[in-house]
Amino acid sequence: MEVARQNILIIGAGKSGIATSKFLAEKSSNVFLYDAKSKEELKEIEKEITSHGVKAIFGISLDVESLNLDLVVVSPGVPLTIPVIVQAKDLRIPVISEIELAFSYSNSPFIAITGTNGKTTTTALCGQIFQDAQKKVLVGGNIGNPLISEVTDYGQEDFVIAETSSFQLESVQDFKPQVSVILNLTPDHLDRHKTMEEYIRCKANIFKAQDENDFLILNYDDLLVRKLAKDAKSKVIFFSRNIKLEKGIYLEKEDIYANLDSWPIYICKKSDIRIKGNHNLENAMAAIAAALSVGIEIPVIVKTLKDFPGVNHRLEPVIEIQGVTYINDSKGTNPDASIKALEAFNQPIILIAGGRNKGSDFSEFANKIKCKVKEIVLVGEAKEEIKNAVINVHFNNYHLVDTFKEAVYQAFKLASKGDVVLLSPACASWDMFNSYEERGDYFKELVIALRR
Repeated sequence: MEVARQNILIIGAGKSGIATSKFLAEKSSNVFLYDAKSKEELKEIEKEITSHGVKAIFGISLDVESLNLDLVVVSPGVPLTIPVIVQAKDLRIPVISEIELAFSYSNSPFIAITGTNGKTTTTALCGQIFQDAQKKVLVGGNIGNPLISEVTDYGQEDFVIAETSSFQLESVQDFKPQVSVILNLTPDHLDRHKTMEEYIRCKANIFKAQDENDFLILNYDDLLVRKLAKDAKSKVIFFSRNIKLEKGIYLEKEDIYANLDSWPIYICKKSDIRIKGNHNLENAMAAIAAALSVGIEIPVIVKTLKDFPGVNHRLEPVIEIQGVTYINDSKGTNPDASIKALEAFNQPIILIAGGRNKGSDFSEFANKIKCKVKEIVLVGEAKEEIKNAVINVHFNNYHLVDTFKEAVYQAFKLASKGDVVLLSPACASWDMFNSYEERGDYFKELVIALRR
């Protein structure tokens, strides 16, 4: 993609927008960074980007036509329905995402991973498998730093392993991973995408540019994911923990097998996988499929599966105090993720939940709470919604609090020896925190302070 001396508008002055602006400025583009927030709110960012030659347009209405633009790059958090983007599209100006720009400037094959839940764990696990196989890899995207800040046309990785969200995939056009992975599809971000059909369409963009030389890895047990195979031009590899597949990665009793050619090959025992829970078994099987599709040897894969401890903020053990185990699952930002977290434990659970609802229905979550939870502490914008959902299933062991600190202390008071205190909010963090990472770090800080 040629960007030198072109007029390019970046929309959104977050981490991705700033990185994209700097990257394009270094390519001799004429770069504008737009954000609806005021100059006062973004004065430090303005200082940072103008030092790189980027022009800041903050806190004012913008006439896109006046900029004579060649390209618009939209940050993941920006809806495509805002007037600036609508005007750009009406003017037939190309609108792409940061991840597509990064892809166009990379000389390396991409392994792209998406799904409602499990993306970060699977991406990190794939990254570790490839590193253990002595491959030079870049892991990024929706995990860690924006890819555009690390991918250049001067370096060569063996692989780029990218976690990709529906927001990032919403506006891709020529994004063409060598391997695409879709883990699962359950309602999420419907406050932005409005319908499940649109959400699925965005996710399916991960493989729309693939051809017969590429691979698409799909969860056979998820009917919505399985149905996507009919639209694929690439080679489909299914994985399943419920069905013995004729082709694919599958679980038979307690053993994992891969049958990608003519006969099944034993991989390892289910119990060999260090990260626990059925959802992590699915994540591991997807990672196995991705690694095998590009020729990683089985002993390397198995060693990593045995050693990989998981990722921060996803079923992350924090501490044990007076026989009570504290678990940080702040990355549980939708009901399905938190249901999977609840299913990972057999002990009595004191659950901390709540935050900002992303358009989710809490009915199924409430049913799981009734089966698995001893007491629930509710906090944040969605606490009344979750309270009403649990009342509807005749679960009355709920406690409403006003602050996150109160939530942790309330859970501490309710817990007895042998219990698990689990932070798995089933909601986004944005009502009280800047990110789920900030929420999880604060939880860990509060919990560790309880020991004193």
